[in-house]
Amino acid sequence: MQAGKKVRLWIVAAAYVSIAVIRAQAQNRGVYPLGMSAINSGVTPESGFSYSNQLLYYSRNEAKDNSGNTLPITGLNYVLMDMNSFIWVSKKEVLGARYSAVATLPFVKNDLTSDLNGNISGGAGFADSYYMPFILGWSPERAAVRIIYGFLAPTGRFAPDSNSNVGSGYWTHAVSSGQTFYPAKSKVLALSAFGMYEFHTTQEGTGVHPGETFDLDYSTLVSLPGTGKFRLQIGPAGYEARQTTAKTGPQVSIAESKDRYAVNGLGFAVNMAFPKRKASLAFKYFKEFADRSTFQGYSLQLVGAITF
Repeated sequence: MQAGKKVRLWIVAAAYVSIAVIRAQAQNRGVYPLGMSAINSGVTPESGFSYSNQLLYYSRNEAKDNSGNTLPITGLNYVLMDMNSFIWVSKKEVLGARYSAVATLPFVKNDLTSDLNGNISGGAGFADSYYMPFILGWSPERAAVRIIYGFLAPTGRFAPDSNSNVGSGYWTHAVSSGQTFYPAKSKVLALSAFGMYEFHTTQEGTGVHPGETFDLDYSTLVSLPGTGKFRLQIGPAGYEARQTTAKTGPQVSIAESKDRYAVNGLGFAVNMAFPKRKASLAFKYFKEFADRSTFQGYSLQLVGAITF
């Protein structure tokens, strides 16, 4: 990285959805915090009110170009997200499905540091919030499926010339679906997938319209022998993200507009459920590889939930 060259970092966090948008030329990502819905993706919580807290840490120390080559830029980018989700599930059915709604209020801390120039940007505070007013969940005998509409509201601090942003400066609409399938009647094996498509609006103050994004989380979990007090699941998990349309704007070059970011991550997940307490605790680890037009690194995720 040349001396004096400034790289700006924007972080977006949201309910069931969030992002680190890294603006180093055309390098960026979508608004969904990858991996957060990798396990039991189709399962709807019990009727009533639930609370979920997700502590998500993303660390990245490699910059990749549009061909996947590592750029000669050294430094560290990290994002720490504390996602507070408030969930309500109805007892009544709509079209044979249980209706639910979720609001996620996130707090974020981010930092971008160069080995040459030191700290370049960083911010902390309340970030962009995510709302899912429409969720329908079906639970046939050996499957669980959800369809979801949600939107990301730009409630986080954002200014075009600031290097301490924690918001994106634009709205995002998202449609998504989660599925969990149980090949065996005993449900000892759970195959899950969660897909989301992001539709972004124009960023306030810059005129930049981010490219749309498709996100995918997945896992294969095996239930280990437990007791009546808890149930333990463990297995491989992963995530993917692809930019599907061009990024455009007054200061976006033709070359930058042609770039498409891609993210790949593989790891594992451990989930422990406590049926009598109506609670669960999960840990996930993902190592990224073969990324394009973005930073590459790893993610650690700790999740806790309880139904009242």
